[in-house]
Amino acid sequence: MKILYTPLMIVPSLDDAQRARILEAAGPGARLVEATDRARQAAEIADADVLFGRVPNEVFLAARRLRYYQSIGAGVDAILTQDLVRSDVALASEKGGVGIHLAEHAFALLLGLTRGLHTALRDPDYRHRESIRLAQRELYELTMGIAGLGGTGREVAVRALGFGMRVLAVDIEDVPTVPGMAALWKPDRMNDLLAQSDVLVICLPLTKATHHLFSRDLFRRMKPGAILINVTRGAIVHGEDLMAALDQELIGGAGLDVTDPEPLPAGHPLWRHPRVIVTPHTAGGSPRRADRVIDTLCENLRRMRAGQPLTALIDKEKGY
Repeated sequence: MKILYTPLMIVPSLDDAQRARILEAAGPGARLVEATDRARQAAEIADADVLFGRVPNEVFLAARRLRYYQSIGAGVDAILTQDLVRSDVALASEKGGVGIHLAEHAFALLLGLTRGLHTALRDPDYRHRESIRLAQRELYELTMGIAGLGGTGREVAVRALGFGMRVLAVDIEDVPTVPGMAALWKPDRMNDLLAQSDVLVICLPLTKATHHLFSRDLFRRMKPGAILINVTRGAIVHGEDLMAALDQELIGGAGLDVTDPEPLPAGHPLWRHPRVIVTPHTAGGSPRRADRVIDTLCENLRRMRAGQPLTALIDKEKGY
């Protein structure tokens, strides 16, 4: 078995122990080849059985015997071309493995807003004491709505319950609920979710169906003063409509790790909006992330050898 590894930010390198784990999982005679530039990737992928990383479509098209593509990254919107969709290559991702740090980041954004930390950090001055305190809110007994109860949504729900919040969610799939949640609905109840939620957290993948899902119509249906949190994909939210909703005070604030457009241009009003916190797509950072995706790779290599179904698979037609 030949495994092609293409380094990128999440897994920039492999140490000796990680290489040994991968080769052991792949079985006797396995080879692990690293390629960083496109020309080398295109040459090496031709006879590779497994791809660990991400490659542009022109490199993917050079594959002749690829069976399993382990994407480094939870969302696959950037690599899911029609060529990949139509192929017989099994595609897996980090889905289910990024929820912990994305959920923690979601709460960092939320608490920054509800406790006024963004105001104190932008302009450190004791004179803000009274205005910050008057604007502060408790999360206890507020209602959190979660759009998408996958791995990230579930981790957000667990933390919200720990803060004593009432938790609602919508999901298009038949996913299990989280113990303690008040309700789990299908998307036809989205308007009910918006109307009841003091905080709305987007935990959706970016697909054709979710692109610019959150636009003027949905903002108008949100509870007045509600806070929007987005840590998955910026294009799920219509950027101009979000600015209008903030300026018209249809919503109370926004905590954004991802934006529309992305990257957010220097000088964009969202950077300094008094009711917004923006972080530059950093929610995915965790010192444990590389080992988690390597664990998924190794588990699937063992499953391949045993003829068993792979885990963390992407439905290529649905996009998640």
